[in-house]
Amino acid sequence: MSKKLLANRITNVPGASNVFVAGYVCYANQAKIDMLDVDPKLIEKHGAVSEPVARALAEHARTCARSTYALATTGIAGPTGGFHDKPVGTIYVALAGPDETMATKLFFPSDRETFKQLAAQAAFELLRRKLITGA
Repeated sequence: MSKKLLANRITNVPGASNVFVAGYVCYANQAKIDMLDVDPKLIEKHGAVSEPVARALAEHARTCARSTYALATTGIAGPTGGFHDKPVGTIYVALAGPDETMATKLFFPSDRETFKQLAAQAAFELLRRKLITGA
């Protein structure tokens, strides 16, 4: 979804290597399990597009990269794949840091490209707020 876009936006800035350690694109459930050690039972219980999975992705990305912060997104860009409780346009954005992991559920009903742009912007906004205000 927006994972590659997040890394692309960061690395387009000169000096990005001073703050960007790694990026993980774990699109399939098995990739989430294999690359970031997400518990398969968590995915089975809550679904890949869920707050617990978003939190786990961010926490494990932070651990794997040995970074101060890690962002994670998981969502349904559409046009298919939505459910009654998680329609197309649903996304969870998580930020893992040294003291806590926070996550938020957002809804961006739009075309795929717009959805990805909005998802990436929401992830950066979560990180920006944390860095500026600590909240």
